[in-house]
Amino acid sequence: MNIPRIDLPRVVVLGAGFAGLQVAKRIDPTQYQLVLIDKNNFHTFQPLIYQVASSGLEPDSVAYPIRKTLRGKKNTFYRMAQVNNINLDTSTIHTDIGDLSYDKLVIATGANNNFFNNKEIEENALPMKSLTDALDLRSKILGNFEQALNTKDLNRRDELMNFVIVGGGPTGVELAGALAELKNKILPKDFPDLDFRQMKIHLIEAGPKLLAGMSEKSSVKAFEYLRKIDVHVWLNTFVETYQNGEVKTSDEGSFRTETLIWAAGVKGNVPDGLDATYFGRNNRLITDQFCAMNGFSNVYVLGDAGLIQSELYPEGLPMLASVAMQQGKYLAQSFNREARGKEVFPFIYVDKGTMATIGRNKAVAEISKLKLKGVFAWAVWMLVHLMLLVGFRNRVVVLVNWAWNYVNYNNGLRLIVRPYKKTGTRKEASALQID
Repeated sequence: MNIPRIDLPRVVVLGAGFAGLQVAKRIDPTQYQLVLIDKNNFHTFQPLIYQVASSGLEPDSVAYPIRKTLRGKKNTFYRMAQVNNINLDTSTIHTDIGDLSYDKLVIATGANNNFFNNKEIEENALPMKSLTDALDLRSKILGNFEQALNTKDLNRRDELMNFVIVGGGPTGVELAGALAELKNKILPKDFPDLDFRQMKIHLIEAGPKLLAGMSEKSSVKAFEYLRKIDVHVWLNTFVETYQNGEVKTSDEGSFRTETLIWAAGVKGNVPDGLDATYFGRNNRLITDQFCAMNGFSNVYVLGDAGLIQSELYPEGLPMLASVAMQQGKYLAQSFNREARGKEVFPFIYVDKGTMATIGRNKAVAEISKLKLKGVFAWAVWMLVHLMLLVGFRNRVVVLVNWAWNYVNYNNGLRLIVRPYKKTGTRKEASALQID
């Protein structure tokens, strides 16, 4: 990897997501040599990739170059590589560009889709976990309408114009709302010779309510908002099979669709080489209150890949960007304190709130004891997401896009730059994905 060996402890960070990037930005370069490894050369702001999928934003609005973030920071190196496995015994990571030893290892590799061992759905559904997934989905959605124009088969047209989203968490709810806005305000102008009353949007949730991490009040309000914009919501319903364009559910119902979008769950995305005893729920590595992996004083796990259990969170901290960012800041500060011989304190998560938007002027937000809805919650959602974006340019571009779309009901350029093509199984295609 051509990383020089110097007289400073080497900290290797795997993953340039919310947690890994915070560690890299905040660690003291006079006390440590830092090596950041990611298979992409950019950081993705995942909370907004659904807007890329629905043509609201372009990809460069939610991505930021890693090298630009680390520019000018001495003793800091970035390498674009795929981590194959970790050898804890020799304190070495093995990648597709070579091996690297470490004094401290930070695993911040995030999460990937959880298909709950349903191989059929894994191979045929469209996930939305990465920027490539979002671009594939955008091409698929727009391509469906182009195909619908050219078919005389009414059943085939229904399949092309029907969309099924699985998962009633923030991602599924926000995507359903975005598709509804496309249907109601935007696509009829682009395709005046299509009858958009035929377009159906189904949101399927296995649990008894939407937005399981929020209060009953917010869940009910989100349900009401979705129904108002003509999204069909199915609760307490499991998707059992999806093949040949037919979705079969646990209530013995079925849907015909060309596009099944999977937003039903995630699990820890951890490199190979770690014993099964280190893992807890959802394929997450169990850590102590200092974010150190159980049994190791020099291996730390942050964000979605790690599992800190407590009385308040017996099943682990939620898999949210806010958790990852706080842990990244905490660990960098802990390393800096340790280097100066100061005491290190346990990590304490501060819940700053949860929110989801369902479309124009429609959102729910819970901040401390406040439960917001409607226009005010929508404004808070926009402000928070703007401030969390990496890079001033991205904030300005997204703000201008949102303002323009709000005034003109014109949601992006809707370009099919590369037509969607399914190649092999989803597992095989994952090597091309950008997280």
